[in-house]
Amino acid sequence: MRIAQVAPLIESVPPTRYGGTERVVSWLTEELVRQGHDVTLFASGDSKTRATLVPVVPRALRLAGIHNSTTYNIIMLDRVAARIRDFEVIHFHLDYFHYPLFRDMAHRALTTLHGRQDLPEMTDIHRAFPHMPLVSISNHQRNPVPPVNWRGTVYHGLPEDLLTEGPGNGGYLAFLGRICPEKGILNAIEISRHAGLRLKVAAKVDPADQTYFDQTVMPILHASPHVEFIGEIDDAAKSEFLGHAKAVLFPICWPEPFGLVMIESMACGTPVIAFNCGSVPEIMEDGLTGFVVETVEQAVAACSKLDQLFRPCIRSRFEERFSVSAMALGYVKIYKELARINETTAIAAE
Repeated sequence: MRIAQVAPLIESVPPTRYGGTERVVSWLTEELVRQGHDVTLFASGDSKTRATLVPVVPRALRLAGIHNSTTYNIIMLDRVAARIRDFEVIHFHLDYFHYPLFRDMAHRALTTLHGRQDLPEMTDIHRAFPHMPLVSISNHQRNPVPPVNWRGTVYHGLPEDLLTEGPGNGGYLAFLGRICPEKGILNAIEISRHAGLRLKVAAKVDPADQTYFDQTVMPILHASPHVEFIGEIDDAAKSEFLGHAKAVLFPICWPEPFGLVMIESMACGTPVIAFNCGSVPEIMEDGLTGFVVETVEQAVAACSKLDQLFRPCIRSRFEERFSVSAMALGYVKIYKELARINETTAIAAE
């Protein structure tokens, strides 16, 4: 199939460090190419891909000090629209920016919703464009959305050889991702303290969260000798960081649409102790790949049960449920359904 992938421009594809959406776009793009599809990637010029790259900006906007991508998204969408007939399906990863321009070309445009959908303005945008074909990344993500044109739920998947199973012998708990209130860094610090375990924190601080980090998190870090703050890490460092951890803490307090950290940990055979929010019950198998808990106290108790879990089994469940091939298979099925609609529409127009 002739497929276009339209990625955010804030980070490269794949990102050099943090960037969940861009990482997923990269994994999907490379797997589609491996499967023999003709794929074109619209992204920043410093992206690395075996697909045909259309560089919209020279480098990732964040690296250029630009954090508002709206202007460049408009430029990119104009270029995509100019080539609409080159592709059977155009797969967007930009939330809703393209809706007005592609309103009359919806049968060619598939959108994966990567973010939370419970904000007030999201209901209005969905009601304004209910016909746009959408993919959710978890079933829970759909809950706040009014009736729209859902084409399926496709869980994220990552390459099986990206991360390797580790021994879990480091004697520490791990926190990976981003520092912000909803990701639960303060809960993680409290859980590790009460469990009597060291905590290693490998996390990014966005400019929007810098004040929270400086004023709220840093004083607690300084008063917590059991916590080591590492900062951002790349994929190359994740196998060791996650693989040697006793468990990964995922004590979120928001409707997480998916949570890549959970499957990255599973890929390393490392159990996850996660709060029961958002997609967590869909991704985690309580008592098998980790523990789903409701409170800090339950998370502390779960730390004492980690030896009951079998790391090779956790890795096996990752391979069965969250591989990149499984993700690509889900998307290709939807692409083909849209292509059949395109063909029917074209015949009817003749």
